[in-house]
Amino acid sequence: MFLYALGKLLRAVLVVFLVSVLTFFALELTPGSVATSILGVGATSEAVSQLEQTLGLDRPAAVRFIEWLGNLLSGDLGNSDLTKLPIATTVMQAAFTTLQLVVLGVLLSLGFAVVAGALAARFPRGLIDRLGDGLTSMAIALPTFVIGPILAYLLAVQLGWFPVASYTPPSDGVEPWLRSIALPVFCLALGEFATFQRLLRADLIAVLQEPYIEAARARGLSERRILMLHAMRPAAIPAMTAVGLSVGRMLGGTIIVETLFGVPGLGRTLSTAILARDLDVLLVGVVLVAGAFVFINTFIDLAYGIVDPRVRLRATAS
Repeated sequence: MFLYALGKLLRAVLVVFLVSVLTFFALELTPGSVATSILGVGATSEAVSQLEQTLGLDRPAAVRFIEWLGNLLSGDLGNSDLTKLPIATTVMQAAFTTLQLVVLGVLLSLGFAVVAGALAARFPRGLIDRLGDGLTSMAIALPTFVIGPILAYLLAVQLGWFPVASYTPPSDGVEPWLRSIALPVFCLALGEFATFQRLLRADLIAVLQEPYIEAARARGLSERRILMLHAMRPAAIPAMTAVGLSVGRMLGGTIIVETLFGVPGLGRTLSTAILARDLDVLLVGVVLVAGAFVFINTFIDLAYGIVDPRVRLRATAS
């Protein structure tokens, strides 16, 4: 099992490295320069070239990548050429805000999906199952950029329950913080809830037809105990895989959600960096997102052995 885990981690590191290489040289091929953003579109080519030389942008791309990689490994990313602010501080503060949205979104969607999926599996083709199917179909059909304005208009503008575009950090109080992120979290969670609910429902129905479930019923166990203790655990394996994929979808969705609701997270920071050609911030942000996605999925792969011992035994045998 140790060698299995070590191999997974080494592959994750390799994937993050390849993403950083591809991202760096892809950005090198894009037109424009941060020097143009600093000086403005009216700057002469001589002034732009002089500033690029001052910033070291005239050096070969391979040399600058090796220098950037060394700075990344040492933790000294320097300051942004555009904003003059520390890159590490800028990205990590934005990432912490985005982390709040993603974690709460996953927990919210999973919590409701477990309850709704269990009820639907307990009473298949019943009223609850039919209502759940309609709600999940609607949630899947409506994208984030449609759900967001609707929620903002109804719950923030009309009812005044939540602020429209105002983020409050946790240090200012739990209640104001939760109110400020409630709408973006719900936008991110709604589509993932539909995915989790359908996966859990389908797998629970299949597991409840297994012979060992019939044996548990024959021993006189209640349906609730069978469902939660004997059926939920094996049915959770596909949902665990979906959690890893949902993190990637949520990270992509934060660009829209954070811009819509004025949340200073990583998605909004990266979109601003793209428009301003702040490539140093953009590169670190992309590598951080890729690393988070890869390592979360690696952790989920390792967690399979805890949820299902058969996975651990296969890994040990191989």
